[in-house]
Amino acid sequence: MTEASGGEARGLWPGGAAWIDGGYCPVEEAKISVLDLGVTRSDATYDVVHVWRGRFYRLDDHLDRFAASCARLRLDPGHDRASIEAILHGCVRRAGLGEAYVSMTCTRGRLAAGSRDLRTARCTFYCYAVPFVWISTPGQQDRGASLWISEITRIPPRSVDPLVKNYHWLDMEVALLDAYDHGAQLVVLRDSSGAITEGPGFNVFAYVDGRWLTPVSGTLAGITRRSFLELVAEAGEKAEEGRLSAGELRRAAEVLITSTAGGIMPVTFVDGHPVGVGTPGPRTTSLRERYWARHQDPRFSSPVRYDDPADRGLPVPRAGRGTGPGLPRLSGWGHSARSNGCVRQVGPPSPLSEISDPR
Repeated sequence: MTEASGGEARGLWPGGAAWIDGGYCPVEEAKISVLDLGVTRSDATYDVVHVWRGRFYRLDDHLDRFAASCARLRLDPGHDRASIEAILHGCVRRAGLGEAYVSMTCTRGRLAAGSRDLRTARCTFYCYAVPFVWISTPGQQDRGASLWISEITRIPPRSVDPLVKNYHWLDMEVALLDAYDHGAQLVVLRDSSGAITEGPGFNVFAYVDGRWLTPVSGTLAGITRRSFLELVAEAGEKAEEGRLSAGELRRAAEVLITSTAGGIMPVTFVDGHPVGVGTPGPRTTSLRERYWARHQDPRFSSPVRYDDPADRGLPVPRAGRGTGPGLPRLSGWGHSARSNGCVRQVGPPSPLSEISDPR
């Protein structure tokens, strides 16, 4: 939740804002049908971008990946790229968040009554922005997280393409519950050959034999993963996308995970044993600091459009100094008109006011 200087919450919907059915509403009020194929069959794709200190990080790359995922699954969100971008800005703007986890989803939607023919379905599209979500919290990152290597096999890429973001997570969910039973916070799964693939929402890297090694197959091509590889190259270090074995992960000098939900996050225990001396390594620490510094670089980030002409009168969040990646202080904003639980445009027309119901 963003806070005003006096500690009073001032966000319009500081718990989160959503866009669905052609309008905005508090995230708690956003709903889709129980008959939607995204619910009944996990027939959907999505993408998540984050906002840090009032700026989207690599928004274009996330929009590119979302478009490619929709095309691969033959899903039509019903809105062009510019409209989707405007909706994402609108969700952040109405939540009044300076740090946010911002998601866009397209499902197959509902079938025609009495039909099981997928061609009769009409897609559902929705977006939301909520306060920043951390896989490993800033406090955990200072110490490093614990990781468990699961015996559960990841869904094969020939069955479900991991390059397309999807909600086929049962293998990872069950593996994560097992990791909790072993006292670990995170889990990573292996493929049928025993090679490391990925964890729930993150890629994994190990510094072993003088270079960073990360799986090349059976894993999502993460945007934060891409940033990490770029940062390693800039530092003149070696990185390899290839086969990462469980043995290499266990004997690595440094281990980390990468995700939009937290950035570059150190791992200091694998299967209950310390990585190195059991504290975040110097390479990881340096790369983590450089990653967050990138968020103010206009080559990789763009400002949230808080001051949209359609929303005149809503205060703009003011970024505070903060003392690190997890400790920002921002103010919120005021209010807007509502109708039937959803915000309707106030003031001059904008592209958002012309967006139709996607379903």
